[in-house]
Amino acid sequence: MKIILTITVSFMLTCTALMALSVAEVTDVTPKVDVAPMPMQTPPPQFPEALRKAGVSGVVLVILVIDESGNVLASEIKKSSQPEFEAPALAAVANWKFKPATLANKAVKVRVSIPIRFNNEE
Repeated sequence: MKIILTITVSFMLTCTALMALSVAEVTDVTPKVDVAPMPMQTPPPQFPEALRKAGVSGVVLVILVIDESGNVLASEIKKSSQPEFEAPALAAVANWKFKPATLANKAVKVRVSIPIRFNNEE
């Protein structure tokens, strides 16, 4: 009998694992900018199936540090309506891409808060 084992590692898990810094550890952020970061690619989070079936909606407020290239450098939960929404929200923002914030026409690192909505009516 021959057994073949295939191991698949998703890109989402890889990106999440790369974010080793916490938001608090990133101290060189610019407090005020001329132009705020603009979302370019924002894949939606996976809706937890149990909450979908139960008809539960909610929101997670995520704090992000966006670097000078528009990548999410760090993220953390500020608050959420359901703890089950937190991991999918963090996994989603790990893959987001932004047009960077600018100050005096130079790309800068910033900290922003973004609500991630889980709407069961869509």
